[in-house]
Amino acid sequence: MSLSSATLLHSVALSPDTPPLLHADAGGDPVGWAAGHRDALRAVVAEHGCVLVRGLGLADPAGAEAVFRRLTNSLMADREPFAPRRTYAEGVYSATKWPTDQPMCQHHELSYALEFPGLLLFACLEAPTEGGATPVADAEAVLRSLPAPLVERFEREGWMLTRTYHEEIGASVAEAFGTDDRAVVERYCRAQGIEFAWQHDGSLRTRQRRAAVLRHPVTGRRCWFNQIAFLNEWTMEPEVREYLVDVYGADALPFNTRFGNGDPIDAGIVTAVNETYDRHVRREPWRSGDLLLVDNIRTAHGREPFEGPREVLAGLGDPVRPGDLVPSAGGRAA
Repeated sequence: MSLSSATLLHSVALSPDTPPLLHADAGGDPVGWAAGHRDALRAVVAEHGCVLVRGLGLADPAGAEAVFRRLTNSLMADREPFAPRRTYAEGVYSATKWPTDQPMCQHHELSYALEFPGLLLFACLEAPTEGGATPVADAEAVLRSLPAPLVERFEREGWMLTRTYHEEIGASVAEAFGTDDRAVVERYCRAQGIEFAWQHDGSLRTRQRRAAVLRHPVTGRRCWFNQIAFLNEWTMEPEVREYLVDVYGADALPFNTRFGNGDPIDAGIVTAVNETYDRHVRREPWRSGDLLLVDNIRTAHGREPFEGPREVLAGLGDPVRPGDLVPSAGGRAA
């Protein structure tokens, strides 16, 4: 039975420590339940920035994909990933391959790209035995809590992502761009405002400047929207950073971030950003069958370390394109 948006909104359990939580009575038909509650669920996300749907009973990739497609206008391909994923269908992927004993800091998916998902969908097919939650944080609250001079500089200059694509670590050229044909890669980079240079050893180095703060296309409110801290060298475990610098050199790390004018970002700034996120994080342990919907502009997400198996699929929904929004000031949205 379909519920109205008002009824579903009233049914959402709210807590300052957890994402908004909704218990579903899917009756063994998660696809049908999702189709019948699409508008109401999207209204919940519009109201709260995210929602965790419990009891939906998602159990396999095909079922998760079907639910994703019922709840989105379209799914988009993952381009320029910083780490490999398994592809189940276009727009439906495994969680990013990341060491299980290390956290993935709060970030906004593909915020370094000119086209990024407006809606993220996560389906937990198998919950880990310990840890592994997908914590979320309100990007408006994070922006308000950051030091004003720091925000002002990032709004004025934007931020820069630098990457060096190696075959041994991180996403390769073929994995990031869908091809290793240099001409195709170069056309993509030009179209996406990415500076590029092929190195003598065959590796590719790129730089792209993006806005750090965007106005939400619906609310018009300013949101901290980037991966400045997550993809910075100072967020890496110290021994990992030291190893990568020793092997590749400080200027050829798989990824790093800078101020928009190219100045380095020091460890203190990265710590301040991550600590601000931590003050606003809400978390709830996964249970098998759960579905998490996230407004990718308004809400950041991460991943906690875990033990045991963990199978969480990600859907990249409702792509936002350059003309859909603008930076709040400075930077470059398109």
